[in-house]
Amino acid sequence: MSKAFIPYGRQSISAADVEAVCEALTSDYLTQGPLVPEFENSVAELSQCKYAIAANSATSALHVACLALGVGPGDLVWTTPNTFIASANCALYCDAQVDFVDIDPQTYNLCPIQLKEKLELAKFQNRLPKVVIPVHFGGHPCDMRALHELSKEYGFYIIEDASHAIGAKFKGQPVGSRYSDICVFSFHPVKVMTTAEGGMAVTNKEPLADAMRLLVHQGVTKNKREFQTRSPGDWYYEQQDLGFNYRMTELQAALGISQLKRLNQFIEKRRERVQNYYKLLQGLPIQLPSEADYAFSSWHLFPIVLFEALEPQRALIFQYLREQQIGTQVHYIPVHTQPFYQEKGFAWGDFPQSEEYYQRCLSLPLYPDLTYEEQVYVANALREAIDRAFVA
Repeated sequence: MSKAFIPYGRQSISAADVEAVCEALTSDYLTQGPLVPEFENSVAELSQCKYAIAANSATSALHVACLALGVGPGDLVWTTPNTFIASANCALYCDAQVDFVDIDPQTYNLCPIQLKEKLELAKFQNRLPKVVIPVHFGGHPCDMRALHELSKEYGFYIIEDASHAIGAKFKGQPVGSRYSDICVFSFHPVKVMTTAEGGMAVTNKEPLADAMRLLVHQGVTKNKREFQTRSPGDWYYEQQDLGFNYRMTELQAALGISQLKRLNQFIEKRRERVQNYYKLLQGLPIQLPSEADYAFSSWHLFPIVLFEALEPQRALIFQYLREQQIGTQVHYIPVHTQPFYQEKGFAWGDFPQSEEYYQRCLSLPLYPDLTYEEQVYVANALREAIDRAFVA
């Protein structure tokens, strides 16, 4: 009997989740009903933010966040190379230009020291960014206080890409609650909680919330108080901007409301499994991920970094784990090395810390329903893969 595949991430769906979605499916509303606002309010409360705007993906939420901040042609947006492409693409959707800031080799997040150095040069060149998008990689918060101080000094906005980090905390406070203009979460199935597909933008600034909500809903409002002309009747609606159909459905919101009730449980289980890995992987020639003293990670990912001697054998180790039905993955291929971005002038060597991390990283399976026995199996397989790599 073959071993069941162990993915790097997997959703946890309960009977209560199924019941919640079925109730929504048999209700009067499949879209634009009461559940989306309820879910928004719950996420806003969790994040200690005044406003939350649901979207059909975190990518969509990042796009409208950029637009709400006025990003457009001629503007610069900076983010980290160590992220999924959406963190950079959202600026290109607005016809802005993208640049990157290298990572801290301990947290794998955008490095405040490198950011300050790049800002000093950009100020001299009169090419300061309009927006900086730090990414809370793997669920580990960036040093948001340091980034916030730099934003005040150099005059840029901050969008936190917290796609990995719902439930994470910076200095005891929820990510997104204090140090940024907008914060975005993802509810993709491999993330900490899921709505199947879906995203959310949270903010404490009403004008930004109003702008994002309008853009998510085709640029259309039915709110009489927002009408720019006199309403001829209750059927009336106004298009006030060029928006998008980025709405979240009632089915997704139903699942999100149900999942949110177990968010703390999900994170607790992830943190327990991280501690298991710390014990099971002792003595291996790898760097284990850790938490900075300011951080409470939601642990979306468990990325290990192979010692330098193993770098040439990373592909063999990856392949051996896959042959053992272990869904290891690489997070991430640096955005600036993608062919699309190389056509824009970026090249290997531009951001060495991100590139060095990429060449030696592997993500091990981590999700709430991962059993201890499966973790033992993963650890033993990794040990065997490393032993084979040294022989090779």
